[in-house]
Amino acid sequence: MQNVLVIGLGKVGSLVATLLSKQFTVKGLDLRRPSKSLPFEVIEGDVTDTDLLKKILKDYDAVVSCMPYNLNLPIAQSAHELGIHYFDLTEDVPTTAAIREMSTTHRGVMAPQCGLAPGLIGIVGADLAKRFDKLRDIELRVGALPRYPNGLLGYSFTWSPAGVINEYINDAEVIHNGERKMVSSLDGIEVINIEGQEFEAFSTSGGLGTMCETYLGKVDTLNYKTIRYPGHAKLMRFLLYELIMKNRRAQIEEILTAAKPPVKQDVVYVYAVVEGWQAGSLAREEFYRAYHPREIDGQHWRAISWTTAASIAAVVEMVAAETLPQQGFIKQEEIPLEAFLATQNGAFFKEAS
Repeated sequence: MQNVLVIGLGKVGSLVATLLSKQFTVKGLDLRRPSKSLPFEVIEGDVTDTDLLKKILKDYDAVVSCMPYNLNLPIAQSAHELGIHYFDLTEDVPTTAAIREMSTTHRGVMAPQCGLAPGLIGIVGADLAKRFDKLRDIELRVGALPRYPNGLLGYSFTWSPAGVINEYINDAEVIHNGERKMVSSLDGIEVINIEGQEFEAFSTSGGLGTMCETYLGKVDTLNYKTIRYPGHAKLMRFLLYELIMKNRRAQIEEILTAAKPPVKQDVVYVYAVVEGWQAGSLAREEFYRAYHPREIDGQHWRAISWTTAASIAAVVEMVAAETLPQQGFIKQEEIPLEAFLATQNGAFFKEAS
């Protein structure tokens, strides 16, 4: 794998392409050329033009989609038709299901869900789970937050507003009392205390990826929750359900984007807890990191941007190095954490920044 096309050069995509350009021949594809200088060539084009997309993709070994969840499927279909490796950041369950079906007849790798959640958190959770003879609970938590919040929502949209709203509206898959179930997002609120700061966490869609399938029959409890500042879930339920904005996604995305623009100083919390039995005794293993903005190649990158970009770039590295399978669907929980951290981009996660 030498030639890689990165589609979508926004908050994350431009860094994904920058990181990959250190090891591969990379080009970026976007509707418009970004105003800032980038260390790779940019192709201007409409990604929704499937004929143009196929014409461009035929010259590449792999494509990395950094587009909103609702634009990923045509890219995956084009990659499938051409037999090239495919990677994306989607949290959307129907999109992932369609990609997984395609992977059964694909000549290369199809690896969706390579961000933080799903993505890194599943890799971390699976690594903790391997330390047990018998499992009881796997609880995974991730929060991408402004470090200095203001307002009642205590939030800023450093990530795709469409993706956030999608996670809040769609039901979440869990294992509860040993059974695979669907629960409502924005429910199951719990209190979390991180280094003296109080947060809330609640169910959101897609964060577990394929883990419920993988761990069914092996655990009593498996769930994923998003970390926010207290009161956030109640206000979002009011907006989406009491005001019935859930039926007007484009409008609520526009309102929230205008009200809560991105901040430079953000923080990403990654927290995983696994309980079970080790050598006959009940035990608990934990993973916790707080990741902050960092400078890469002389440029400031938000925590959410570099953690997401480094996650997917590390998986691309592993496929290129044949550390991972070369064909079919890749589950995030099947990616070894040690090998992930050993990559050039995975090394960013070894220590909290």
